[in-house]
Amino acid sequence: MLGIEINAYAAELARVTVWVGEIQWMLKNGYDFRRNPILAPLDHIEHRDALLDADGSEAVWPKADVIVGNPPFLGDKMMRGELGADYVERLRKRYAGRVPGGADLVTYWFEKSRAQIEAGLCERAGLVATNSIRGGANRKVLDRIVDTTRIFEAWSDEAWVNEGAAVRVSLLGFGRGSGIDGSARLDDAEVAAIHADLTAGAGLDLTQAKALAENACAAFQGITKGGAFDVPGALARQWLSLPNPNGRPNADVVRPWRNGMDVTQRPGDKWIVDFAEYSQTAAMLFETPFVHVLTLVKPERDTNAERSIREKFWLFKRSAADMKREVARLPRFIATPEVAKHRVFVWLPAAVVADKNLVVVARPDDATFGILQSRFHALWALRMGTSLEDRPRYTSRTTFETFPFPEHLTPRDTAQTAPTGPLAERIGSAARRLDELRENWLNPAEWVDWVITPEEEKAGFPKRPVARSGHAADLKKRTLTNLYNARPAWLALAHQELDHAVAAAYGWSDYTPAMPDEEILRRLLALNLQRAAAAG
Repeated sequence: MLGIEINAYAAELARVTVWVGEIQWMLKNGYDFRRNPILAPLDHIEHRDALLDADGSEAVWPKADVIVGNPPFLGDKMMRGELGADYVERLRKRYAGRVPGGADLVTYWFEKSRAQIEAGLCERAGLVATNSIRGGANRKVLDRIVDTTRIFEAWSDEAWVNEGAAVRVSLLGFGRGSGIDGSARLDDAEVAAIHADLTAGAGLDLTQAKALAENACAAFQGITKGGAFDVPGALARQWLSLPNPNGRPNADVVRPWRNGMDVTQRPGDKWIVDFAEYSQTAAMLFETPFVHVLTLVKPERDTNAERSIREKFWLFKRSAADMKREVARLPRFIATPEVAKHRVFVWLPAAVVADKNLVVVARPDDATFGILQSRFHALWALRMGTSLEDRPRYTSRTTFETFPFPEHLTPRDTAQTAPTGPLAERIGSAARRLDELRENWLNPAEWVDWVITPEEEKAGFPKRPVARSGHAADLKKRTLTNLYNARPAWLALAHQELDHAVAAAYGWSDYTPAMPDEEILRRLLALNLQRAAAAG
């Protein structure tokens, strides 16, 4: 038995453990064992990096029959902090073209194992990864595995405890696999083949879905702050009445801010200082907001290793200028949390700044809202997205841009004008009704007052729901998560009516709520591939 371990103590412990285990096995099964000396050289577990040599070249793995491992669970965004920026740059460069730049650390072990199998240096591999390997950049590594060999056994989504934290994992066996008839096993059930997203539907390989040009430039990730730009609402409203030497109101750079929790739970009263693309000279003319950033953001930015972030301390780490440009021409936009138990979409006023954990769809029409909130899009999002622990993740690229909207109701069709016609009107009517019912439940007129200051109203900012006396505790429980957990009859009926309207737009006259999920996904995939082929 051979092995590679980067931690010196762990390597020595593994050597002794394997040696003791071998002796115990031999005694249990009636075999004699070495006695003189009893301790053989323990050099079969190597103490070194499994991915890179000291000179930056790719680490070489020894020939073996089987590779088994539990590689480190370290996400893309955590790699620089844990491994160092220099190491990550060298790693990305060395494996460029084989492992995507945004992939998690664990995927490098999958690619190395695949390469060993392809080169004839190994027969099979069995590895553990977080369940996010099924989607996004991570899945590209599984695409290569499926293209060059096969996944013969997998558990797609299992509970796992890692350093005291509960995570969800996928376990995969791949290579010159088992099964005399070429069959495979997924989640302990026999299947014909396992796809790269760790599903096995016959004729339903959603990894083949393509991004559609008609969906481009409509969905965006919100801003990334990169510092304490957020401000309590009460303080921000005080700033709105303060004068500035440039004669401009602070409302130009201080706006309401929403993140994913504001959608799934109750909206918080948070605002944000957003200097957009202002120069430092222009930004400092908004005196109080600039002092806030100078005091709370700059000290942290001064230690940032990235020069542009350090020097442009008054600006967001990522300003999402493309999103802002699209939203600025609209009265409202659609938003959904990047990560959420339930795939819900809501309306937000254009004056609100969306955070990075919101996906923004820059369309103001009810038909688009209804299509996105339909069962069909929810199923597509669940299968095409990734996940964080046990919560599905929605992405603009893999989820939104691949989704085939009904004909004449695509984002390209709705880019300039609201859709018209009986099909669009039916969807819009059902969507408005769903939104109205949800809003009435979230903010009952008997429990809520809608308030706004003159300065907020002048700036075009939205009203805020405030609990009436004696209703604060009850109102706190009125969240979209709680609503969809309970899914009362009226909500289910409103969704059914919306689904029928959207199904009619697809031309699916045979649709009923009993239609299997797999059949819906099969139809959507066929439509996606048809559109992609037509676009060339």
